Amino acid sequence: MIKILEDIPRFCLVAAAAHFIATPVAQAGEALTLYYNERPPYLVTRSTPDKVVGLTADPAVQAFVGAGLAPRWTAMPSTRQLVTLRESTEPACAVGWFKNPDREVAFKFTKAIYRDKPTVALARGNFAPASKKLAEVVHQAGLRVLVKDKYSYGPWIDALMARARPQTVVTTEENVQMVRMIAGQRADIMFTSQEEAQYLVAQSAVGPSAVKILQFDDVPPGEKRYLMCSRNVSDDIIGRLNNAITFE
Repeated sequence: MIKILEDIPRFCLVAAAAHFIATPVAQAGEALTLYYNERPPYLVTRSTPDKVVGLTADPAVQAFVGAGLAPRWTAMPSTRQLVTLRESTEPACAVGWFKNPDREVAFKFTKAIYRDKPTVALARGNFAPASKKLAEVVHQAGLRVLVKDKYSYGPWIDALMARARPQTVVTTEENVQMVRMIAGQRADIMFTSQEEAQYLVAQSAVGPSAVKILQFDDVPPGEKRYLMCSRNVSDDIIGRLNNAITFE
């Protein structure tokens, strides 16, 4: 059944980062740019320069080390990563991206490094879902879905949205600001991973009744996340990374 998670605990970045296992230090090796966008609990910058930890950062570093590569961490907004990887002549990769047919044409992907828990919805506090199933809620009259420009929410939700065609509010803002947009009644729901939902609410500093987290019965297991690389990353490097990835 649909679940509404109330009394969302507030926690800080320090506590989240402390929960992660230590990221192995990259051994000296061939440097390769690794783009990331600060996104706890997936990607968290430590105070020590050039160190990033988290649910996708840790296996990415382990893969780089195993492949004899040194990650050159470079912070960059997610939408800019797509443009840069597509247009740059410099070999580079980005951390934690979903794979879809369009991206498979434009980029190279490694094996999966992580799999999300089922996607949840962050909704304005007074939003009343008409069903326990997301496949029915997206047909709800007047529904406004907040989505990030050029962003994939995984094949299942992407296909669901394409079929239902609800009203969408498109933004280039990052996720914390998107939560504030939901709290400000500029849209009804947005999608996010279960792993980061509570962090986003806490960091947005909105009132405790301004937003709520919804889980639905029909949402499948979360999507796999990959290292997504520019086409000029050699097949040899992709192969070395794949040999070092132990997720599956």
